Amino acid sequence: MDLNKFSWTRVPKSVEEKDGKLFVVTSPHTDLWQRTYYHFRNDNAPVFQMQSDEKYFSFTVKTEFTDAKHRFDQCGIVMYLDSENWLKASVEYENERFSHLGSVVTDGGYSDWATTEADNKVRVMWYRLSRREDDYRIECSRDGINFSQMRICHMSKGGGRISFGIYACSPEDSSFKAVFSDFSLGKCMWAAHDGQQPDE
Repeated sequence: MDLNKFSWTRVPKSVEEKDGKLFVVTSPHTDLWQRTYYHFRNDNAPVFQMQSDEKYFSFTVKTEFTDAKHRFDQCGIVMYLDSENWLKASVEYENERFSHLGSVVTDGGYSDWATTEADNKVRVMWYRLSRREDDYRIECSRDGINFSQMRICHMSKGGGRISFGIYACSPEDSSFKAVFSDFSLGKCMWAAHDGQQPDE
């Protein structure tokens, strides 16, 4: 992909592009979260995105986070529309034993967080974001070949021109280097539903 089509919404502490890879160093106390559970709000994570009004596509990227070492250090895929409407997926470091593989959907100013524990030996993950009009699917893969569904969601403001790409942040007093590569944009890999028909 041509990364010149991407632009930063909030520039990270440090960023370098080399041999098709993007090296991003996070700043402490950067995050994306809105209200839910403890009313905390933070909207200052760097996101690197391109825009598209294409209704059907899949975007894939590889993330490496060997350097993550502090609670909630994270990097992954994102679709950031505005401060109260966005989605993201990542592995978030928790402690020396495990991390959280999960996703957050913020629709209308309230965030959720859907997670499962992941072994802390996992330090590489691919993500794929697929769009079918204003519905979205997030998948992950450890090898870039076999993808597993993480979630399907609807975005109230996701039906028109959207922005999508990658992000990295350190919500607590930490900083780490995230590596992004294998950027890919192509036909929608999320097949149309072939089951029950909609209610009349």
